[in-house]
Amino acid sequence: MPASRTISVNGLEFFVVEQGQGPLVLLCHGWPELSYSWRHQVGAIAGAGFHVVAPDMRGFGRTSAPADVGAYTIFHNVGDMVALVAALGERQAVIVGHDWGAPVAWHAAMFRPDIFTKVAGLSVPPPSRGRGLPLETLRNNGITNFYWQYFQGPGVAEAELERDVAATMRIVLAGRGFSDPAAHQFVQEGKGFLAGADPNRPLPNWLTEADLAYFAAVYQESGFRGGLNWYRNIDRNWELTAPWQGAQIHQPSLFIAGSKDGVITGLIGAKQVKEMERVLPNLRQKLILDGAGHWIQQERPEEVNAALIAFLKD
Repeated sequence: MPASRTISVNGLEFFVVEQGQGPLVLLCHGWPELSYSWRHQVGAIAGAGFHVVAPDMRGFGRTSAPADVGAYTIFHNVGDMVALVAALGERQAVIVGHDWGAPVAWHAAMFRPDIFTKVAGLSVPPPSRGRGLPLETLRNNGITNFYWQYFQGPGVAEAELERDVAATMRIVLAGRGFSDPAAHQFVQEGKGFLAGADPNRPLPNWLTEADLAYFAAVYQESGFRGGLNWYRNIDRNWELTAPWQGAQIHQPSLFIAGSKDGVITGLIGAKQVKEMERVLPNLRQKLILDGAGHWIQQERPEEVNAALIAFLKD
């Protein structure tokens, strides 16, 4: 059975769930999620002969949340994973990430190939650094209401999302966002991120009331500020990663996503998926699960687990 503990890393206290013995595998979750998002993977991968560790990432859940918005860059988040490997007594690991955790995994493999020997990204393709600051590029293209932009003002999204945490988690995981092909990623002026969603929508078959209650209870305690601060570093991350413009990730790699995931169905995402071999010359598999949405490892755990374990054992 998985166990949990707190590990001191980079001056923060990281809550981790872990199980198994063998080579180390780190599982990095996204927004608005937790280590709990990997509940179907931890035991399965551990049973295949690995030491699996899933942290609540910086600013999420039971892990420390620095007050400084600038403490949530891609460098901080990759640095946490580097330090976590050392704190676990290891020199190397395989790193897997979903949603925001995927850029952490991709960049960890890019920055520290000596530590991260394999990398898998779920839902979010590998980094393709554009020509300009992402938020500035949106504005220059006449877009002012993308959800990334709505999340920028400190306190605004927090107030909306924390008004009714249980309803927020139900809407975001079950009826709003990337798993619903009809849902859009734009915020109408004067309305919030959750506007127009049905908080009483029935849960999909992959999400139980108990699962939802767990997410809600943890976010009731932590709030949403830490995770939102990751979005507030989008332009800063573009500036910081300038030295890796055009860089490739040469380790064995794996990509998994759902065919109905809004991240990969848009023009930019579809292009990134089509051309990802440019960044990943050692891509072992590009698995697009038909009919699946964004929360892929929760929605289709058996298929995701089979692909991850085959990749780990290859």
